[in-house]
Amino acid sequence: MVRRLTVLGTGYLGVTHAACMAELGFEVLGMDVDAAKIATLTAGQVPFYEPDLQPLVAKHLDSGRLRFTTSYAEIAEFGDVHFTCVGTPQKRGDLAADLTQVDAVVAGLAPHLTQPCLVVGKSTVPVGTAERLAEYLRQHAPAGEAAELAWNPEFLREGFAVVDTLKPDRLVVGVRTANAEAILREVYVELIDAGTPFLVTDYPTAELVKAAANAFLATKISFINAMAEVCEAAGADVTALADALGHDPRIGRRFLNAGLGFGGGCLPKDIRAFMARAGELGASEALTFLREVDAINMRRRARTVELARAACGGTLLGRRIGVLGAAFKPNSDDVRDSPALSVAGQLQLQGGLVSVYDPKAMENAAALFPTLNYAGSATEACGRADLVLHLTEWPEFVAIDPAALGEVVANRVVLDARNALDAARWREAGWTYRSLGRP
Repeated sequence: MVRRLTVLGTGYLGVTHAACMAELGFEVLGMDVDAAKIATLTAGQVPFYEPDLQPLVAKHLDSGRLRFTTSYAEIAEFGDVHFTCVGTPQKRGDLAADLTQVDAVVAGLAPHLTQPCLVVGKSTVPVGTAERLAEYLRQHAPAGEAAELAWNPEFLREGFAVVDTLKPDRLVVGVRTANAEAILREVYVELIDAGTPFLVTDYPTAELVKAAANAFLATKISFINAMAEVCEAAGADVTALADALGHDPRIGRRFLNAGLGFGGGCLPKDIRAFMARAGELGASEALTFLREVDAINMRRRARTVELARAACGGTLLGRRIGVLGAAFKPNSDDVRDSPALSVAGQLQLQGGLVSVYDPKAMENAAALFPTLNYAGSATEACGRADLVLHLTEWPEFVAIDPAALGEVVANRVVLDARNALDAARWREAGWTYRSLGRP
């Protein structure tokens, strides 16, 4: 019976998976080569923001079901099911995924695998990676073929990672043997018994499920943003258009929100890596549409800057601009490829006096864009502003009283780049309201 699990990599995915597996009743040992990060986690602190995760980590540090280490040898001795949860960022100067961390963690673990075990990959990787890593384990682990590999892609949404782990919409496992399938069924028995679909595939299919899912979601977002461009030209309302389209059960309303577009550490780099891998496989023409998906998404940032400049009378030079939002999405402090920060940076480069506020992402934003001004509140960020930009749809911003905010700005002009504010309410408070794809 599986009672002990290990998790290699203590980033966003790894810490979430480790804490949630402890919540499901397993003893879990998390591992990372970054000693400072391990010390932080051992002290009960999570080095990033994710709702509900901090108390879950603290709970199971106290229960004794969760510990952390920097030792591959300790990991191998502790358990016989090892989840690898390291990052696969985009390569510098290339579209492809950088598998340095994935390869390093398998190479570090393999020499210590002396007993039968299952290594379970959860990272988002190019198709073909699992096959290569399985062969590496066979050749380099002392246990040989008894050190099996499975692939179990993650489908976490930042801001909802804990619930997505404990109540997933599906579990996908790529396996080669009945033994590997049986072990993973045992690991996830509570979720399976609760009705979560458990889909068993081969390695390539499991790898492609995550890549294809992200490509589809990115395509849906860019589709409605393309429609926003048409709506602006035609004088139509993209939000009403999306509502009408969403009633069609073949389309659905989710991810059909026009605005500034997607960012973060997953969708942008994953669709680019998918294109790169398809090219390596000789199937590049199959994914050429993703180039336009990516281009539409990046165009939204440029369009937002254009609208901001127009709202300031044709020039940003010397204009005071209050920016609401720095994270790439609400309920996260992640600023990787953040559309909000990208726009704020462009406004500053064009001469704007930009002041930014975000409820959770200020420290990360300042580390990435140190030359921007950062305020302690939305009101402070918008003080004496000639223009207010709403760039991340935090509930705090959606709930702002436009009449009260109007008392601190120089000009009541707001650009809602997320189409999330109540346009009628802001206009009633005397604001000139602009958005993307709406009149």
